[in-house]
Amino acid sequence: MPVAIYPGSFDPLTNGHLSLIQRGLQMFDRVIVAIAVNPKKTPLFTLEERRALIRQACPDPRVEVDAFQGLLVEYAKQRQVNVLLRGLRAVSDFEYEFQLANMNRKLAPGIETVFMMTGEDYFYISSQLVREVAMFGGDVTGMVPDGVLAKLKEKFARKP
Repeated sequence: MPVAIYPGSFDPLTNGHLSLIQRGLQMFDRVIVAIAVNPKKTPLFTLEERRALIRQACPDPRVEVDAFQGLLVEYAKQRQVNVLLRGLRAVSDFEYEFQLANMNRKLAPGIETVFMMTGEDYFYISSQLVREVAMFGGDVTGMVPDGVLAKLKEKFARKP
């Protein structure tokens, strides 16, 4: 079975991401969780914090955590991986992901995208929504791994 790259910002890692990684391991020998670094964005968690949180939540030795900058297909070529794993939560995700997959195919015809539907327990969860809820003091228990929950509470601790 081949190796797959699961790209994303993972800011923060959610239980939806984690479910996809675990299910990906049923299809692939290894999954490379590739954190996209975008210098134009200011993430809540640093790259190293995201790496650590993903490693903590995914102790399986078949999961590798890496980072990349630039075109995903160029990163995939460098890693000699020809499968990209992407999650779909809703129909709205499909349109964007469909465009992205076709652009990637145009840029690198040998690289295929495999889509997996997000589990029914997590289809409404996005990193952005988790950040916003946590920022306003909402409880995101059950939406993120325990380590991420603790870090979110630390980041958004209300000062007296």
